[in-house]
Amino acid sequence: MNILVVDDEPLARARLQRLIAAMPAHRCIGEAADGEQALALCQRLRPDVVLLDIRMPGMDGMATARALAAVPGSPTIVFTTAYPDFAVQAFDAGAVHYLLKPVVAARLAQALERITPPLAPSLLLQRGASSQRVLLADVLYMQADAKYLTVHTVHGQWLLEESLANMEQRFAPRLLRVHRSLLINAQRLRAVHRDADGHAWAEVEDVSARLPVSRRLLGVVQRQLEGR
Repeated sequence: MNILVVDDEPLARARLQRLIAAMPAHRCIGEAADGEQALALCQRLRPDVVLLDIRMPGMDGMATARALAAVPGSPTIVFTTAYPDFAVQAFDAGAVHYLLKPVVAARLAQALERITPPLAPSLLLQRGASSQRVLLADVLYMQADAKYLTVHTVHGQWLLEESLANMEQRFAPRLLRVHRSLLINAQRLRAVHRDADGHAWAEVEDVSARLPVSRRLLGVVQRQLEGR
């Protein structure tokens, strides 16, 4: 599952990230130091789970949890706090688990195991007469080609009879437009470079090709990298 860590203490965030990194089935996709930042990242990154501190400056964890609960498709909330007295309020705010600091690996693993992840988005792709359902997370990039999309995945190259605009609208922000004919998996974006002629291209995990980034979309792609 994709997890967002929210805590105003950098050491606490770092500890949770280390614990998550040791769990092969889960990954930390971002961190936030306060409630406002957490809401913005949830809207952009769409995590499955938020590990949420309660006492934070500004919007505290309770207010953040209530704001997230009002959003369709909201993530599962697991509170992580040093204060045991907030348990009743936490569950009233929609949390499914309540972990006391310092959070230990075994208790975090137990909490995550009890959470049923949402159905992972996938695509039914074609190659000749055969078809295969591929998880969206395994898509590297999509390229418009006449009336088809060529979909490059970790399992090879497939075709999809769909428009790039529809895929962008359906799966934003997981798929990021970098060119009028290209969508990339935003989680696999590693860097943006410029060649000797000043043309920009995206470095995408597990992709050897240089994927062009248009001048119009360069700012959007750079903000995607800076916002992590």
